[in-house]
Amino acid sequence: MYVSARERKLLERLLADDRDVTVGELAEELNVSARTVHRDLQGLESVLRRYGLGLAKKAGVGIRLVGAEENKQALAAELLRLSHHEYTPEERQLMILIALLEATEPVKLVSLAHDLNVTVATVSLDLDKLEQTVEAYGLSLIRKRGYGVELAGSESAKRRLISDLLFRHVDEHEFLALMKETIQKRADDPFDTMAEKLLGLVDRKKLTVIEKQIEQVKEKLPFTMADSSYIAFVVHLALAIERIKRGEAIHFDQQDLQAIQATKEYEIAGVLAESLERAFGVDIPKEEIGYMTMHLMGAKWRSRQGAVMEEPSLVVGMKAQQLIRFVSRELGVDLSVDCTLYEDLVVHLKPALYRLEHGMGIANPLLDQIKQDYAELFVIVADGARQLFGDIPVPDEEIGYLVLHFAAALMREKKGWKVLVICSSGLGTAKMLATRLKKEIPDIVSLEQASVFEWKGKDVSGYDLVISTVPLPEEYGPHIVVSPMLTEEEARKIRECLERKSAAEKRMEKEPMARRNRPALDTMKAVRRISETIIHILDGFSLEVVKVRSVHELLADACRRLERNGVIVDADVVLEELRRRESLGGLGVPGTRLALYHARSFAVLRPSLTMYRLDAPQTAAGMDGKPMDINTVVLLLGPADADEEMLAVLSHISSLFVKDEQTLAILTHGDEEQVHLLISAHLEQFFDDYWTLAKE
Repeated sequence: MYVSARERKLLERLLADDRDVTVGELAEELNVSARTVHRDLQGLESVLRRYGLGLAKKAGVGIRLVGAEENKQALAAELLRLSHHEYTPEERQLMILIALLEATEPVKLVSLAHDLNVTVATVSLDLDKLEQTVEAYGLSLIRKRGYGVELAGSESAKRRLISDLLFRHVDEHEFLALMKETIQKRADDPFDTMAEKLLGLVDRKKLTVIEKQIEQVKEKLPFTMADSSYIAFVVHLALAIERIKRGEAIHFDQQDLQAIQATKEYEIAGVLAESLERAFGVDIPKEEIGYMTMHLMGAKWRSRQGAVMEEPSLVVGMKAQQLIRFVSRELGVDLSVDCTLYEDLVVHLKPALYRLEHGMGIANPLLDQIKQDYAELFVIVADGARQLFGDIPVPDEEIGYLVLHFAAALMREKKGWKVLVICSSGLGTAKMLATRLKKEIPDIVSLEQASVFEWKGKDVSGYDLVISTVPLPEEYGPHIVVSPMLTEEEARKIRECLERKSAAEKRMEKEPMARRNRPALDTMKAVRRISETIIHILDGFSLEVVKVRSVHELLADACRRLERNGVIVDADVVLEELRRRESLGGLGVPGTRLALYHARSFAVLRPSLTMYRLDAPQTAAGMDGKPMDINTVVLLLGPADADEEMLAVLSHISSLFVKDEQTLAILTHGDEEQVHLLISAHLEQFFDDYWTLAKE
């Protein structure tokens, strides 16, 4: 069987999608006219008949490949076996880039032309087109007669290009398979597909070793990485080890390196670097550890609990609240009361802001679909984000993920089936799938998202259904695999599954009550921990007017008083932790006259919130790095081993200090009774929301 490169691409596109695709879509993807697509489809009908397949065409709807699944798989296998004598221009250019990235010396154009089965003139034209691609990464092509062609530029830029090529052209499922046992068995097999040629840039044998080293430091991470960030980190380390061995040093600005050396992420990266040095017999310089740290700081989070309490500054929380208020005004819908939206945005924005400030891009394979499905919301969020972040350019990929959080909030409901969504692209994709699920099946509510790497061994007894966007091995338990955008067929399959489950539950109604009520007992215990934390906070709250003194003296007196009252056991330990927090950045809340000092320590026995109103303003460093006048010092403390429920309460209290203008006015100028009443009302609402959700 012979098909041209364009026909092969057309067949691969139709095989990859079960939904109807319009000729216009195909023409746009292939960069040809609709007439050309019609002509190619007509020419492919004989090929399809040979495999017992056909094309279903619906006017105004589109085209779909129809036939038995095994026939489709046979055709897909044949396409893989085909010798690619003819590459598309895009494939040729990708092949040239791979060759240049792998080369340690200039590559002759004649050699490239021979490998690609084209003329030297064609290779020269491809190189002309590649100039713009590599320039975007700060790289350049050196081309001289008799010399060949060479990719010139910094090592960090080359690695960034490799990572982007991998994420743009290799399906995430292939990455997951590559990093799991299913592909390790054929680590020495030749590369047949374009994706595998790209994966050849990464030494597959190293991935397993690297994963084992990461596992050893995993517990030290203050969060769980989304799969996409985890994959990017593993790929980065594999590239780094490979290129360190080749003597290709990376450069890191010494001032920036010094700035991040005080972070927890640098400490973790250092431990990991030592482990990798032993495993691979290489010396990893501080510059490489700096880049490892940047990956950790720019990684997408999956854990929400304690996100605000642990944040060295509340600037991220302020940005989240401002964006929520902007979108609420534009939509005419009040989203400021949605705690989940606020928490999710804080979790997303912290690494997102770091990525933006340091020019670290992020892939969003669902961007086109997001723009199509949420066109109006996308424009509003984009406008808000670009106003909010000022001079920092916010790419559409980041906007797309923010849109998913707002879309989920707009459609959030609190009744229905409990569903766990397994997703490999971070909270954003899982949120989008949850949104689609609730739209197609109103009785479903997504309570939690987890990554593939978190999934194994997870207790799923509290969920009615597990839905995954990636195939999971059988030992991971029962689940339904769907696409992030959820097709009609997938929605139907889920409905049928829930109907069967509903029928099964009716048959089990006579099951012993003690066995059925076990989850209810766990819920009551969690509610008790929430209420105990709130009682400690409200009973111990005080707002005292104090005479002008240095903030450090004020904090010392406050901690000693709390020690006398049995709230903490060692005032000096807590003071040291507060000073360490302050050294990481200012604690003044910009746009207010508040300074929020917060810490968790083993010297703290129970949660505490106290406030101190100064009789004259003091100058302090703000969270934005600028000096500001403060008239109120807030001291929020929690035990180092605080449980999930206590952290949720403390995080909610932290969020009040970046809430709306009315709340801030009371916190800044109100008396003890007014502030106590405000905090009581918010905590009561928090408890009511938690209890309502727990009962469902």
